[in-house]
Amino acid sequence: MLQNLKLLAFVTAILLFPASVETVIAQNNSARTDGPQLYKSQNFQVVTDLPKAEAETLLDDLEKMLKLVSQYWGRRNRKPIRMFVIEDFANWPADQLSKLDPSGVQSVREGGGLTITQVRGIVGGPKIDSEAIVYATSEHQTPQHEAIHAYCGINFGSTGPVWYSEGMAEVGKYFRHGERGVNAGEYVIQYLQSQDPKPLGDIVNNPLERTGDSWQNYAWRWVICHMLGANKNYSARFKPLGLALLADKRVSFDRVYGAQAMEIEFEYNLFLQDMEPGYRCDLCSWDWKAKFKVVSGKNTAFSKIEADHGWQPSRAVVAKGETYSLLVNGELTLGKDADKVSAAGDESGQGKLLGIIFDDYELSEPFEIGASETFTVPQDGELFLRCQDAWGELADNKGTFSVRIGHIKPAASATEMK
Repeated sequence: MLQNLKLLAFVTAILLFPASVETVIAQNNSARTDGPQLYKSQNFQVVTDLPKAEAETLLDDLEKMLKLVSQYWGRRNRKPIRMFVIEDFANWPADQLSKLDPSGVQSVREGGGLTITQVRGIVGGPKIDSEAIVYATSEHQTPQHEAIHAYCGINFGSTGPVWYSEGMAEVGKYFRHGERGVNAGEYVIQYLQSQDPKPLGDIVNNPLERTGDSWQNYAWRWVICHMLGANKNYSARFKPLGLALLADKRVSFDRVYGAQAMEIEFEYNLFLQDMEPGYRCDLCSWDWKAKFKVVSGKNTAFSKIEADHGWQPSRAVVAKGETYSLLVNGELTLGKDADKVSAAGDESGQGKLLGIIFDDYELSEPFEIGASETFTVPQDGELFLRCQDAWGELADNKGTFSVRIGHIKPAASATEMK
């Protein structure tokens, strides 16, 4: 069962790789046809008992992932990543298993993986003399996770602190070519949303953290790395932070993001709340720079609300119980070849204009606005708007609503007119 998944692990060791590893690779590159086979690509040498078609698919997936990783970190992979990927130990002859690292084999028997890295020294500049060998079960995308560790070990000589190392390995594990949304397993999402949000400090500043502790801790590390890496408000700082951590420089999460702590916590909690497969942090990034104004008299607020984005600023500061005028122009589509809808939405309510109030890093419950000429709000604060659609299905929406909001002054009572 998924709840019984064994842990993934990473080990950095000053070791000489036994000649037996090379022997197994050479053995499987020979005319031998029984047992595991060696499959090669530009950056990988994989010995596995997977069927040929599955092994070739794995190589293709690994290469696509590594291309993205190399572009992101700005460092081309220097050496082939050698991997032993095991589907069923019954397919491995005893003489071959005896030549593998016992700790690697044990990790795979427990349902996980192990990356053993040897760092011989710094050659000069960014060049590092290091090697890495991966042992991984073929299940749960473990080869992808461990390949990230191996890439970092070979090209940086380090994987950074545990939260970053395992968080980014999980990001790589869930990589799917051409997709930018959340691809974490359903069991991971369900777990995260069933828990109270783990304090950010407990994730990034925990001196007791260790690799291989629990898949639940890996899930929290993935959340913070995925959000910071994809959210437009934080991604520009996250990449250099990661490079500094990989270089073992004196840098910390707090030093880089301390001034944005409250904003990060707000978006982190919102991500956990709304997360689902396909959720795009870049499309749901909160606009902290928008200017708001109180609407009153002839003073109105104008905004454009994109169909493929999350909550967006109306630019209107509103007051509880007050009535506001609404003028909406435009149409949008919710998916490829879908019919156009107005701010009233379709028959099921999809596409309808929704509102939410932001006040001191707290949000009201969402409420419907639609295309009505007037509306009231449940509390004081800044009004944000979006089009009703599933959070994981925003990316294929198209269209814009132009929204103008004004304040309607209550009619004077008979007493006030005297």
